[in-house]
Amino acid sequence: MNPNRLVVVGYGPSAHRLVEAVRAGGFEGGITVFGEEPRPAYDRVALTSYLAGKSVEDLTYPAPGGVTLRLGSRVARVDRESRTVITASGDAEPYDTLVLATGSAPFVPPVPGKELPGCFVYRTIEDLDSIREASRSASAGVVIGGGLLGLEAADALRGLGLETHVVEMSPWLMPRQVDEGGGAVLRNHLEALGLIVHVGSGVRAVEAGPDGRAARLVKPDGEVIEAQIVVFSAGIRPRDELARQCGLAVGERGGIAVDSGMRTSDPDIYAIGECALAGGMVYGLVGPAFAQAEVAADRIMGGSAAFEGADLSTKLKLLGVEVAQFGETQFRRTGPGQTPGVLDVTYMDPVAGVYKKLFVSDDAKTLLGGICVGDAAPYGTLRPFVGRALPGSPSDLLFAGAGGVQADLPDDAQVCSCNNVTHGRIRTAIADHGLTGVQGVKDCTRAGTTCGSCVPMIQRILVTSGVEVGKALCEHFAHSRAELFDIVRVRGITTFSQLIAEHGTGRGCDVCKPVAASILASLGNGHILEGEQAALQDTNDHFLANIQNNGTYSVVPRIPGGEITPDKLIVIGEVARDFGLYTKITGGQRIDLLGARVEQLPQIWKKLVDAGFESGHAYGKALRTVKSCVGSTWCRYGVQDSVGLAIELELRYRGLRSPHKLKAAVSGCARECAEARSKDFGIIATERGWNLYVAGNGGFTPRHADLLAADVPTDVLVRTIDRFLMFYIRTADRLQRTAAWLESLDGGLGYVREVIMEDSLGICADLDAQMDRHVQSYFDEWRATLEDPEKLRRFVSFVNAPGTPDPSISFETERDQIKPVLIPLEAVSR
Repeated sequence: MNPNRLVVVGYGPSAHRLVEAVRAGGFEGGITVFGEEPRPAYDRVALTSYLAGKSVEDLTYPAPGGVTLRLGSRVARVDRESRTVITASGDAEPYDTLVLATGSAPFVPPVPGKELPGCFVYRTIEDLDSIREASRSASAGVVIGGGLLGLEAADALRGLGLETHVVEMSPWLMPRQVDEGGGAVLRNHLEALGLIVHVGSGVRAVEAGPDGRAARLVKPDGEVIEAQIVVFSAGIRPRDELARQCGLAVGERGGIAVDSGMRTSDPDIYAIGECALAGGMVYGLVGPAFAQAEVAADRIMGGSAAFEGADLSTKLKLLGVEVAQFGETQFRRTGPGQTPGVLDVTYMDPVAGVYKKLFVSDDAKTLLGGICVGDAAPYGTLRPFVGRALPGSPSDLLFAGAGGVQADLPDDAQVCSCNNVTHGRIRTAIADHGLTGVQGVKDCTRAGTTCGSCVPMIQRILVTSGVEVGKALCEHFAHSRAELFDIVRVRGITTFSQLIAEHGTGRGCDVCKPVAASILASLGNGHILEGEQAALQDTNDHFLANIQNNGTYSVVPRIPGGEITPDKLIVIGEVARDFGLYTKITGGQRIDLLGARVEQLPQIWKKLVDAGFESGHAYGKALRTVKSCVGSTWCRYGVQDSVGLAIELELRYRGLRSPHKLKAAVSGCARECAEARSKDFGIIATERGWNLYVAGNGGFTPRHADLLAADVPTDVLVRTIDRFLMFYIRTADRLQRTAAWLESLDGGLGYVREVIMEDSLGICADLDAQMDRHVQSYFDEWRATLEDPEKLRRFVSFVNAPGTPDPSISFETERDQIKPVLIPLEAVSR
């Protein structure tokens, strides 16, 4: 079957996927698509990123070829007898086959005052534009609904600088995805960020202020929440009004009834996406919508594909918190109706904010489902095993990472739930098309192209298929980080725009942009907040400070070698007192000032800079500290001036941007009080000079540093460190610490020694010159920001009230006494 005229009503993600599929299948007739919105289909999953700075173009899907788009045109009715759709303006369009992809509408409960100005839903770009405009004259907002979309809306309000409340009728947040334990951990995370959460609560009314706009929300118990913006996110309802108007069968609770081929009660009309009732269920996720679109496209082209349900697993990051759910998790654990034959394995760490639960069969052999909050690392590995034999013990599986389970995956196991791609399909594509990387798998199968949570599993499948996985940085650059570094250095590139235009594709992403920013900074490209570079930085570098788990920032001034005068200590104390900051002596002999709001940062820097301090770069992938013992200056065992050398090295390498953070130490004798052998580079004094150790790290896999050079004089030591650091910066992968970098090098330490001490590659003079340029071009980023009014404009908590403190954030100058906390691991308990 290949009808001449295909009409699609609605132009969201599912309609776009349908059009792509029929065009790819060789459809030769005319295709007309009606969309109510004034723009083409866009990625609604990423809608919140629009308020975070992405443009409409960033979210918009590529325009399909050979299609007539009727945007801003609402279809008012369908005449099945004449096979015609009629728009609200009276235009008629005939069809041979009609696809209804009208989606859903937000459910707004019948709350008095819901129609007031200041009340919104969270569905379209226009909705977000209206919310952003209203936020300019608002100080607080409330979201009604604590589900997935509600928390995204709350994140958006928080990002607009508003005090943010979330009201959820259920006893815990995200009740469709997580259980009570997971909801409690999630709530703790959100409250630490400053959100105010009300669970087990409804809404009595929204009341107006003197200006006639929403001013407050009243709960059933009489509690009042002062808020000038109210966002309703209490669920969705399928838009089935066209189906009702033309007499198609609909479900008792809504939704256009369809069979397994997505056909309605009229064989010439299909329905897909959130308006369709398939198998008695309306699906509200993008994965099932895409699957339905492809089934309908296949049937339109004369195929026999069938939609037999969909995986409802989800993995997302909300307000910085990882949340995942896979398989069946809605089991009744106690009381009447208790689900028989189900055991659960639970891990909870209330200190780290991690909650994980696996549901298994009563013989502990079959995986039924799982919940993760705070750490979703097991999701990618375990989701394909739902309904299958466990690939390991349940307690071990709770801590499985992306590659942590070494078990053969059946070919029919679903790897990508968004696009319904199986393990077998990926393996076949790899073999048939000679695919050598993740991007090739994405292009060939669509796996990993929507939410991206299955990418680690795709990488593992490539490896187990015998493929040497390419080193492409991301889908926008076919080059590795090391290759990009050389491209930028050799060609003298100074902007990301030039780099991606000449050596990449697209607009870039959250992977390649910070990498490019780091490379440009490593090569001395000026202030990181200057011009285009400012938009490339990650969260910490955006504000030259470290964001903490409650949304405030820490300030860490540099204290080279740990040496400080009484006067400077007094200034730090005064700053901490005046701004109500929590103070902490760090492991790197510095003082951390925690709890600063964004708008306070320049004020704090001003006091510190005036006292002679500068940025300690605790926020950047750069040198952090060079720790030291007191050495020969004070210690009776010291054989060299460790403090003096530590200060010299820290001032030499300060501000040096690198693939990952760098830590160093100098010990004045073999007693090793500065712990130099656990650092990226460490020095231990000897009677004849210095021993240099490299590539020691802390972290998940602690590693002692290796001896690179022994008994060298100070000038040789410094040049050797120069070359080691520059060689690492040139050749390491993205976010690769020195320990992992050294282990990945062919030849290991011996190769490094040949390159930087024997000049086997003939690059030592270049490495020396590169370090000299860094030393000569150093400037303090705090001082430079204070001297530039344009850069200072970004340091505000509220766009509309720059000086107003955020009332949702509390500050403590002392930490409460910590009591022991038990972290239960409930192994196989009912």
